[in-house]
Amino acid sequence: MIEILSPGIMASVQDLGREGFRAIGVGQSGAMDPVALQVGNLLVGNAPDLAGIEFTLGGFSLRFESDTTFALTGAHVGTTLDGSAVPPWWVRRARAGQVLSGAMAAQGMRCMLCVAGGIDVAAVMGARATDLKGGFGGHEGRLLAKGDRLAIGASEAPPVPEAGFGLDPRRLDLLPPRDETVLRFLPAAEWDTGPQTIRDGFLGTSWTLLPASNRMGCQLGGPDLRRDTPLELHSHAIVPGTIQLPPGGQPVIQLNDANTCGGYPKLGVVIAADLPKLAQTRLGGSIRFALTDHATALAASRDRQARLDWLPGRIALAREYAGRFKAS
Repeated sequence: MIEILSPGIMASVQDLGREGFRAIGVGQSGAMDPVALQVGNLLVGNAPDLAGIEFTLGGFSLRFESDTTFALTGAHVGTTLDGSAVPPWWVRRARAGQVLSGAMAAQGMRCMLCVAGGIDVAAVMGARATDLKGGFGGHEGRLLAKGDRLAIGASEAPPVPEAGFGLDPRRLDLLPPRDETVLRFLPAAEWDTGPQTIRDGFLGTSWTLLPASNRMGCQLGGPDLRRDTPLELHSHAIVPGTIQLPPGGQPVIQLNDANTCGGYPKLGVVIAADLPKLAQTRLGGSIRFALTDHATALAASRDRQARLDWLPGRIALAREYAGRFKAS
């Protein structure tokens, strides 16, 4: 079990989200930075889709009630275990009764805590992700609170050595951006329907991620992109990454907890490979958009998957060497 002593600003149980229920109005939910979740799970010997805890901006503390293997990925939050520093993107073991604490994030927006066996909450519609808007999934369908106790699933994997396995987050493009976040996007249906000044303003601006942003969507501040004549549309399907342009003229990027449909004009869709970078962009941070094509988007997704595929082999090799060392 894990006892939450302080959840920080916004903590929830998340896995890779729900698929196949948009037709009945159920969104994706799931980890905002799915790469951080998948890497964390692989580090502790889990399948990549097991549930972990997503913390926003750090500032949390929790107690392990049993011996636990864990890893923290994503934002750097200056984590300590009973006061001793815990490296990010690294496997560690905690003894029963030890307290894990995270300071406020020095870099990035969200970090993931993965434990061997995963966070064991009931699956709802095929996933353990918390749907905050619908109030189901995760732990009682809500954000975590002080005093919550979360069960840990049984792990069938062999013990993982305490190590980083040669994982270089910067080389593998796993670290949150330090300065301006560049998001590649594909043009959407209404990209060419407005005046050229809208497209020029959108592409030529460094947009600011506004404080009102959350898991539903990123609200951006910048030049006024209002149309002279408002464009009204029937509500239609939208997905995470969709860039809408409301009548106020400030773009909004829909995210994991967004509605499954909407009626605002769409400028484009942020490619899947770049959504983790958006999830790690701090409030007040700078965002710039770059138009791309389907071939580039698919290549970026394949490259991201390739950066995950090598890790299980590296971990298996480390297990083998650790076993030989003990035997000798």
